[in-house]
Amino acid sequence: MFSADALPSLEEKPSSAPQSGASLLSLRDVGQSYHRDSSTDVQILDGVSLDVKPGEIVGLLGRSGSGKSMLLRIMAGLLIPSSGTVLWRGAPLKRPVAGLAMVFQSPSLFPWLNLQDNVELALEADGMKGKERKQRAEEAIDLIGLGGYENAWPHELSGGLSQRAGLARALAVHPDLLLMDEPFSSLDVLTAENLRTDLVELWCEKKLPVQSILMVTHSIEEAVLMCDRILVFAANPGRIEHEVIVPLAHPRLRDDPSFLEIVDHIYTLMTRRMPVISEADLPDMTVVQTVQPQHLPIAAVSVGSMVGLIEALAAPPVNGRADLPLLAAKAHLELDELFPLVEALQILELAEVEDGDLLLTQEAQRFAESDFDERKTILRHALLNAIPLVKTICTALDERPSHTVGADRFREELGESMSAAYAQQTLQTIISWARYAELFDYSEESDQLFLNKDSAT
Repeated sequence: MFSADALPSLEEKPSSAPQSGASLLSLRDVGQSYHRDSSTDVQILDGVSLDVKPGEIVGLLGRSGSGKSMLLRIMAGLLIPSSGTVLWRGAPLKRPVAGLAMVFQSPSLFPWLNLQDNVELALEADGMKGKERKQRAEEAIDLIGLGGYENAWPHELSGGLSQRAGLARALAVHPDLLLMDEPFSSLDVLTAENLRTDLVELWCEKKLPVQSILMVTHSIEEAVLMCDRILVFAANPGRIEHEVIVPLAHPRLRDDPSFLEIVDHIYTLMTRRMPVISEADLPDMTVVQTVQPQHLPIAAVSVGSMVGLIEALAAPPVNGRADLPLLAAKAHLELDELFPLVEALQILELAEVEDGDLLLTQEAQRFAESDFDERKTILRHALLNAIPLVKTICTALDERPSHTVGADRFREELGESMSAAYAQQTLQTIISWARYAELFDYSEESDQLFLNKDSAT
């Protein structure tokens, strides 16, 4: 397991303290929200501060839907934030500028242009003349390993070659800062690994015509493989919670103990639940005037996937405790698949995370050993005790003679703490879990929650 003593050079900095010195790009207390109705705004990003300096690869690591891509567009000058300041070389950034280039998840090549013309397009937009433009594009194409494909059409290129073409187009303008939005996420494993390796080699050999790279990713291993600094992004609203310095020289090996310790450490950071602070723990003179959300979003996690993970963890050889990175690798789970499962088990108090390990609670161990009916009883008890909205719904259903109540009432209650999309997702997940536990049921046609003859509170 990760130990700070085992890796003294690993450094974690407070997320609110950007590095000092000259920066290419600086963000100060950046926030982004959208207006939902006459009285409320939904906060997507909140208080994001960071610096990108010359000579570094910075990773922005977080799950899908946390606002990372929106933040990247703010950095590129494609979106103006609702609050805060964005500075490019010390001047306010309010639109796309020379010196910034961006690679998207999909290269979006123009199908009526061949590869050479697609790469030249960005240079033409900058006003570069024909001969110079052609030479610059050819240099970028050769650099990224696409020599010989100059006359190929986009439909003739594989996914990996298309992404290389998008990268060549961005590099052709010789940007000071290259922004990359999950550039390997749509590629198969081997293609992505090959492109990552080539990019790091070019960076280390100082062949890339860029000063710095900032990449968005949701892969912990990818971030540790490539980046000098990793900013761990949290959601609801999006914000930087941790900054981890990666002191390892390139090339980095996945089976290196130091590499594994950093990966393990980041898993621990990303699965750490915030402690509940009692008023009794605060100094007598302290007055805290903050409003905590009444409800937290719950991801769309099925009971079946939770049962499968509990059974896998309870069985030998792990016997109730498993290292998260190894668990993800053996179960072939991506970060966006594993973390919602882990969070769901934590919410229901069926698992805990300790030093990068996932531990089943005694109740979860009992769940794994029980028959179907007993499992329903255990989950019913967990839902009623761990999720306040479940008890509220059950009380409302029990008090009404018809034992029915409109679901919209609870969506609105959830909507006071989260966006409408998260409210809908959270309620649907709760309904799914409640059906398994036979607490209550739901009619999509009438949008009503109701008790059936098997339901129990």
